[in-house]
Amino acid sequence: MPVKHDLYQDLTFTREDIQKRRAGDNYLDSLLHQYDSADKDVLELESSGGGDDELERLKKKRLSIKDKVVQQLEKAH
Repeated sequence: MPVKHDLYQDLTFTREDIQKRRAGDNYLDSLLHQYDSADKDVLELESSGGGDDELERLKKKRLSIKDKVVQQLEKAH
């Protein structure tokens, strides 16, 4: 069964710290929304038994967004 990927678990910043930064950083907020959307797309495709190529593409997209989130957090840190 597909499980939502917890972005906060992978980051070195606390959930509270990220939420505070998100409130004052529109770009970070946008990236986090994009990440949630990409994660949802992965979960939906996994649930429907979609194709491996499409699943791999969506996971790479999600990872790319995660990398941008990390960069933005480190930049603001």
